[in-house]
Amino acid sequence: MRHVWITGAGRGIGAAVAHAFAREGAALSLSGRNMQTLAAQALELRKAYPDVKLHLSAMDLGDPESVAAAHRANQTALGPVTVLVNNAGQALSQPFAKTDLQLWQQMLSVNLTGTYLCIQSALPDLLAQAAAGQAARIVNIASTAGLKGYAYVSAYAAAKHGVIGLTRSLALELAHKGVTVNAVCPGFTETDIVRDAIANIVAKTGQSEAQARDALVAHNPQKKMIQPDEVAQAVMWLCSDAAASVNGQSIAVDGGETM
Repeated sequence: MRHVWITGAGRGIGAAVAHAFAREGAALSLSGRNMQTLAAQALELRKAYPDVKLHLSAMDLGDPESVAAAHRANQTALGPVTVLVNNAGQALSQPFAKTDLQLWQQMLSVNLTGTYLCIQSALPDLLAQAAAGQAARIVNIASTAGLKGYAYVSAYAAAKHGVIGLTRSLALELAHKGVTVNAVCPGFTETDIVRDAIANIVAKTGQSEAQARDALVAHNPQKKMIQPDEVAQAVMWLCSDAAASVNGQSIAVDGGETM
């Protein structure tokens, strides 16, 4: 049984990934900032999959000891981690001239340093699992903002570009050790982050909610929001035996926006 550690697992893409792995019988460690949110998600998972093995851990991605403690607790509960899905993230919008150092550091801390810390914690498990013949995987949820620029989110885009650089470099280091490292880059996805972005556009511009949604998907040739389950299925494929030779890639799930 695979042990999958998912960060930001309480809602959105993380929740969709958790449900996808639960359907396949994996044991799940769910981490996030809010234990109440994680507990609600665990309840949904147990209703849908009564036999699912779960462990929940509240975690501050900006605190190295918090991340390490969450990994130790996950390991004690469910054994070595086989798959790490770095999904937790945060997107705050400001013009660059108003992007102060605090906002800049927050975006790097949550989106990039948090990914680094989780990998550092889980890597010994992953290497040991790979050496034992298991399909060890790291999947980083990046963003189309890691593949191109977006106005007013320079700090977030810089952090997500960093996640993709980390993905590529680590993939090269681990290629001969049996661990693959890939990124999934969703476009604007039906999540709380995007709902917050829509509310922010409405508040600042006076546009209607429909107009704000249209503005966000304007560069997606399919003119629609990505659904969390679509991102989850890309993650599942990267963690499958069929993707054993896929390494160091950034898979865009964006309706063709970045082609």
